[in-house]
Amino acid sequence: MTRTVLILGGYGVFGGRLATRLAQDEGLKVIAAGRDVVKASAFAAGTRLRPVELDVHAADFSDRVAALNPDVIVDAVGPFQDYDEVPYRVAQIAIQIGAHYLDLSDDAAFTSGIADLNEAAIAAGVTVLSGASSVPAVSSVVAHHLIRDMTEVHCIESVILPGNRAPRGKSVMRAILSQVGRPLRLWQANRFVDRPAWSDLKKYDLEIAGTLPVSNRHASLIGAPDLSLFPDAMNAQSVAFRAGLELSIMQYGLWMLHWLPRIKLVRSVSFLMPVLKWIADRLEPLGSDRGGMQVSVVGQTGQGLSVRRTWTLIVEQGDGPYIPGVPAQILIQNLFAGKLVPGARPCLGAFTMTDLKSGFDGLKITTGQKQEPMDTVFGAVLGDVYTNLPAPLQDLHRVLHRRRWQGVASIQRGTGFLSRCAGWLAGFPSASDSVPVEVEMTRTGNGETWVRQFGSKRFRSFLSASKRDDKTFLQERFGWMAFLIDLSRDQDGLQFPVISGRVLGIPLPGFMRPKSETREYVDAQECACFDVRISMPMTGLIAHYRGQLAPVDANA
Repeated sequence: MTRTVLILGGYGVFGGRLATRLAQDEGLKVIAAGRDVVKASAFAAGTRLRPVELDVHAADFSDRVAALNPDVIVDAVGPFQDYDEVPYRVAQIAIQIGAHYLDLSDDAAFTSGIADLNEAAIAAGVTVLSGASSVPAVSSVVAHHLIRDMTEVHCIESVILPGNRAPRGKSVMRAILSQVGRPLRLWQANRFVDRPAWSDLKKYDLEIAGTLPVSNRHASLIGAPDLSLFPDAMNAQSVAFRAGLELSIMQYGLWMLHWLPRIKLVRSVSFLMPVLKWIADRLEPLGSDRGGMQVSVVGQTGQGLSVRRTWTLIVEQGDGPYIPGVPAQILIQNLFAGKLVPGARPCLGAFTMTDLKSGFDGLKITTGQKQEPMDTVFGAVLGDVYTNLPAPLQDLHRVLHRRRWQGVASIQRGTGFLSRCAGWLAGFPSASDSVPVEVEMTRTGNGETWVRQFGSKRFRSFLSASKRDDKTFLQERFGWMAFLIDLSRDQDGLQFPVISGRVLGIPLPGFMRPKSETREYVDAQECACFDVRISMPMTGLIAHYRGQLAPVDANA
């Protein structure tokens, strides 16, 4: 029995490639539709594709779609964030005529909102999936696979790095430019924070089997459905998504442009699209047709191992634009095989890794996966002693990406003039019996950045392992001051004696070195507790603070 697949945008960058692949199946009748019948006809010439003129905004759009009697409708038009007035018009029409619906949305709000049609889709007995594209369809399938045995998922991070010779559709460029410099909601340490889109440049080297087919490329934060869907779907503490351009002049150019909306000189840089498209077209011969995608997860397995797992995809010979259509191709096959239940939902984990591998058949794609053990700063300093600490203290110092802790502390301050001055310079809060405390610990290169907040007072330090002779110490830096700590285990927990200090690299003599009587332990309620007393020979007590901390979970 022949099935009909209607692809809106069926001659575009992504929809056109999906259409040509589906047309190879003689059991399918594939309709390549769009507003320009001349372009559709030229694209379909010499193929089994049927070109059709269809305008989503036309008054008779619904009637014309119904007349085609499709079994599946694929919306590959976009940008979906511009579907303002009736955002789910195509999906609603599909439900009304009893057709399954897929779209290639990469917009978080649009993809998440499709669930509002769930009851109607179930009543009609059809499947409605949004985001059947690189994200979140591919990224979610890979992430589910990578976290399969993890009890804690500290971070899921994805990046897409297309080659410079990949075609650039206007809808894709418009979608990117509409985000540049605008606030982006990121899930970090179990809370949403705002960051400017196309900020926070990060360098990537994509490795497969010991080689670096894609190296020295930079990517920036940008919106994707993963950011809003993965925290709940995978119980992830942090989620990030980046995209990058191969040519540095283009990547850094957009990074510079992101400052315009950021400092409110303009609301959006979308008005520059014609100029930037012209520039991008002139630069297209430069660079390569090789691109990549990577999904990385960090967490702890059921066996207590802290690991980073990475799945990497490399695509060559210009086959990158086929990838966004691969999920739709897989899902259409699974729909006709009766493998998908009715309902409307984001396209999360909708197929298997085996399906994904089959979907890549015939494309110049190589994939690889690796696992690396991850050590923590405290694990590196303490060695085997770390694994023998009470569980709450191990958890407190298991910083694989970013952790956040909250609690309450009491604070005692020194009363002498010099001690008050020293406490003021250090940023300690005033004395109190009950002060709210928050500590955020972030993995930063080879160490950890700690931001402690006591009430309205906040101070930052950087902790790292420092090897001297045959022993490893904990080093903590506060700006231009650095202290070496002989971290050790006692009967109840940990001791933090300071054994040396430097200011601007110059050793502090003993009479000027702060004395830290610091310990961590576990109380009767199995909470991680701290007791920190800081004094100096010349001033006496500077501050004494103690309290307890609890991890901030996703429901806090």
